[in-house]
Amino acid sequence: MAVDEELAFERLYGPWRALTPAELAELMDGMKAPWWLAGGHAIEAFTGVSRPHEDADMGFFGRDVPELRRHFDGRYHLWSVHGTTFRPLTDEQPEPLDLRSQIWIREHAQAPWLVDGLITPDVDGRWLSKRDPEHVADLDEVTWLDGDGVRYLDPEIVLLFKAAGDRRKDRRDLEVAWPLLDQEKQEWLARSLARLYPDHPWGEALRVGELVRWPERDEGRREDV
Repeated sequence: MAVDEELAFERLYGPWRALTPAELAELMDGMKAPWWLAGGHAIEAFTGVSRPHEDADMGFFGRDVPELRRHFDGRYHLWSVHGTTFRPLTDEQPEPLDLRSQIWIREHAQAPWLVDGLITPDVDGRWLSKRDPEHVADLDEVTWLDGDGVRYLDPEIVLLFKAAGDRRKDRRDLEVAWPLLDQEKQEWLARSLARLYPDHPWGEALRVGELVRWPERDEGRREDV
């Protein structure tokens, strides 16, 4: 996100403070439903290559919104975010605006946003990709645990999500993660990208198995990855 755009965003919606994975794990301690880190933090955890973060992207199942509300009840405010529409989750309006949207979390109106919660659909309790309706899997098949027990979305899946944005940071994440993916994961990402985004600028690079450094481009709007 460009500096001027970020300042305008903060003036309208308020600032963010990017939690570290350890801070998020502390905040989520006691949550009785699964959650996982996605986005840039997942790529950083996989590669060991650090970079700045605007926020903490946390995935969880849409069916677990009531448990999420219980976990934060009386301590933090949860807001349903769908496009440019914001609405607090309350006892009177407990349901998100859309079960494929986001829930933002902060302590109060004068405090920064802490968590960008990514509502994730499921099929009979199994994880369902919001990018690919054909991709249904057990949660353990699409996530991994680090040494501290923090769960992350698999890097090749994160990159497929990031392809839709194709921002500078997304291309950088691809560059650092691609060489570390095993052949099976590289082939999965290349096939999925070709099927879902056949004319995507990443496509040729992945097909030949050799990445290039693209020209820099302007950051897009805030995305959920």
